[in-house]
Amino acid sequence: MTTTGPRVRIAPSPTGEPHVGTAYIALFNYLFAKKHGGTFILRIEDTDATRSTLEFEQKVLDALKWTGLSWSEGPDVGGPYGPYRQSDRKAMYQPYGQELLDKGHAFRCFCTPERLEQMREAQRAAGKPPKYDGLCLNLKAEEVTSRMAAGEATVIRMKIPTEGNCEFHDGVYGDVSIPWDSVDMQVLIKADGMPTYHMANVIDDHLMKITHVARGEEWLASVPKHILLYRYFGWEQPVFMHLSLMRNADKSKLSKRKNPTSISYYSALGYLPEALMNFLGLFFVQIPEGEEMLTMDELTEKFDPDNLSKAGAIFDIQKLDWLNGRWIREKLSPEDFIARTLEWASENSRLTEGLKLSQSRISKLGELPGLAGFLLSNDVGLTPASFAGLKTSPAETLEILQTVQADLEKMIEWNVESIDAELRAISDKLGKKLRVVTPPLFVAVSGSSRSLPLFDSMALLGRSVVRQRLKIAATVVASMVGSGT
Repeated sequence: MTTTGPRVRIAPSPTGEPHVGTAYIALFNYLFAKKHGGTFILRIEDTDATRSTLEFEQKVLDALKWTGLSWSEGPDVGGPYGPYRQSDRKAMYQPYGQELLDKGHAFRCFCTPERLEQMREAQRAAGKPPKYDGLCLNLKAEEVTSRMAAGEATVIRMKIPTEGNCEFHDGVYGDVSIPWDSVDMQVLIKADGMPTYHMANVIDDHLMKITHVARGEEWLASVPKHILLYRYFGWEQPVFMHLSLMRNADKSKLSKRKNPTSISYYSALGYLPEALMNFLGLFFVQIPEGEEMLTMDELTEKFDPDNLSKAGAIFDIQKLDWLNGRWIREKLSPEDFIARTLEWASENSRLTEGLKLSQSRISKLGELPGLAGFLLSNDVGLTPASFAGLKTSPAETLEILQTVQADLEKMIEWNVESIDAELRAISDKLGKKLRVVTPPLFVAVSGSSRSLPLFDSMALLGRSVVRQRLKIAATVVASMVGSGT
């Protein structure tokens, strides 16, 4: 990729398992840069210090590398406009906040979280959309100075026009008009000195010379805030393109509550990255039926950003399975297939660590598939009979599965020690002994009551696979509760 032409970026937040929607947006930007001889950049947006972790950042890097995408600038490869991690750029944002205050485009707000929550509750009760009511908008300079001197916590908020509409052209939606009175007085600099997403996003895009901002349609409503910041600073704004969200077949938003959405889940189940990117790339091309199998070079050639659908990209798992099967059968030589299979089985050390855990539990090597096969299986075949031998009732089993699933979602680290500690804490919360809580989990993750050590198995399977198995298990047990079995 040359350094001339458009500059585009993907800017994920490292707050959880990387979503296939991130790969979808990243692929669009990558193809856009490749098609137009531009530069594709990776930036880590970790302004949410309470949820962002280096572990999740590494997962983002690993997941995007697995897809086959590469970037010219980023936190791991450097570049002329770094740092490429927002937390490393913290000192850059403060002067811009002060500039907006000096120009009269922003104001200091001293409202406490408690006061803001009461305000929002009152607005919701009145049937109004919650937004800042402007209490601190016209404070006198002397009061601001004295309250800051007294050590009161303060944020910087942006001023919003009171009349008219924000009108702009979007590369997908065309001409858009959003009333200014629907736009909130956004916090720009938080009390801890970190910028909010909106502030950092605009400043970074400007300083990194981003020419085109392509992202999910959920950000369309935020464009007025971003345009206003470009105007306040006197900067040229980029071209905006808001891509339709990925949706389930029933048109609902693709979310992990309904279906597996993590890139790591599809990697763990043995999808080929080429097939997944081929599948996602079909949303950006116009092709006749029968020509669906496309390499990255072929996707680039047929890439058509001027004819994108607003209807929503349907994540059709059957079509992905069909494409993946074709890639395995038609694109891999026998040698490639064997190499890919071994590489997949070795991912996250599942095979080697699984074998180590199995050694003391077998008397014949032929017992290995039955004991450790669940580590490599797509589906462990759960049925009501799988849970019939447990000492807990179906209702108790369901409570355990649902509580564990919800609490594991909140875990920052995913390893044997953290899983052990979390399950012990869950047992205490449920008022049950650990030996009562673990048997349903054994069955849920392995399909059997006799298996490898639970905590080790969960660590090897990974967060996204365990999440899905617990979800399936809860559905099976819920049917038992409903039928009274």
